[in-house]
Order: sequence, then structure tokens, then C-alpha cells
Amino acid sequence: MQNLEGKVAIVTGGGSGIGRATSLLFAQQGARVVVADISLENAQATVAQIAEFCGEAIAVKVDVRSDADCQRMVEQTLERFGQLDIAFNNAGIGGYPHLTADYGVENWQRVIDINLTGVFNCMVHELKAMEAGGKGGAIVNTASIMGLKGTISGSAYCASKHGVIGLTKASALEAGRHGIRINAVCPGYIETPMTTTGDDLVADKLIQAELRRAAIRRMAKPQEVAELVAWLSSDKASFVSGSAYTVDGGVTAG
Repeated sequence: MQNLEGKVAIVTGGGSGIGRATSLLFAQQGARVVVADISLENAQATVAQIAEFCGEAIAVKVDVRSDADCQRMVEQTLERFGQLDIAFNNAGIGGYPHLTADYGVENWQRVIDINLTGVFNCMVHELKAMEAGGKGGAIVNTASIMGLKGTISGSAYCASKHGVIGLTKASALEAGRHGIRINAVCPGYIETPMTTTGDDLVADKLIQAELRRAAIRRMAKPQEVAELVAWLSSDKASFVSGSAYTVDGGVTAG
């Protein structure tokens, strides 16, 4: 189904994982996509996959910690496609598995800068473009189930994702008068480089313990999160704003 026909979408962190899956799904549903990532090579690889089924996309190198990068990303979108209808602010990192007292201010600041300030930097320029366009829009931010609860050795990550949910709700109240909807998705444990390429035995044991208590006892595929993002970005979700949706197989149900 071409639910996003005629739309233009930005996806940050589009070079892998949930971002790549969402970029592909957006294009399959008819959107023209700006694939933004700190790795231009990874972004270009996503664009190449989109081109395989004749979708239209461009790759942009973006470090979301940089306000100038985020501004340039939106400017390039408008220069190439003339509009911005959808933004999926998904770029993020997993943080460092240390207790709060041992975390260190540099590690803390890096997680907050990427996961929370990065979303803010993107939204500032996306909102201005959507407001100027006068046709509304949809923004989806990637939070986490750790934005809804706590976890040992994850204070910075939890704080950043709680912040994304707060930012989403506050901004949704502001943007509604412009016809812009803003929501967040809260993934659980997804098969992405963030969860499958580390060597942290403690974190792996915690994940496996949580999955044993879940309703659906497995990790999700990135595509399963992308489907929710695409729905929230489409006109089918026209009365949905200011919400945070879990997609976690029931991890947080118990």
C-alpha cells in the first residue's frame, strides 16, 4: 500500500537497524527519503537498497550533536525535494554499562548529547520547515522502554530516553496548531547492531532474563518497529499525537 505517496521523509540513523528498515519501508510506501547518518557510507548503502526497487532517496552525513549539521540536513531536503512532511528522529547510541557513581561525566554527556539533544536539534529545524510549509506533518522520535522504566548500569541511557518522551509530549502540545503530530516509539529488544555486536555479558544476561518474562519471548526484527513508525507517520494516524508507543513484545506488560 502506498500510504506515504507524495510525502518527503527524513530518517536519522538511517544507515542501519531500525533506521534502515524504516527508510526502506517509507520508500516502499511511496515517500521520497533523506537517509541521514553519521556514516555516509552506511547511508549510501541504504539509498542503494532503495534504488533497487526504484525508490527515490538521497544520503546525507549528519552528526545530530551538531545544530549546524541538522540545519543543513533540513536545508538539503528542501533544496532537493521542496518540502518536508515526515521526520523520524532515530539516531542514538546505547551508552556505557556502568553504575551511576562510576559513569563519568564525559560518558554521560555523550549519551545525552546524541540521544536527547540530537533529537532536539533535529526537531528545531524540522518544525520550522513544516510550519513554513503550511501543510502540517508528522514527527516520530525514537525513545525506548528504558524511557518508561529504569535499568541497572544504564542511568544515562534511561535519562536520555525519558527526556525524549518528555520532549515529544511537550512539543506535540505546541505543534498541534500547525497541523503537526509528534509521537515517540519505545522499542524493546531489537535485533540491531546495538544489541547484537557487543561483548557485555552482564547486559546480555539482563536482556535474556527480560525476554523470558515477556509475552513474546524473542527479540524483534527492525521491520517490526518500522511498521509502527510508518503508521504513525501516515494519515491513518491523523488523531494520534503526544503519545509514546511501546513495541516490546510485552516486556513492560508485567
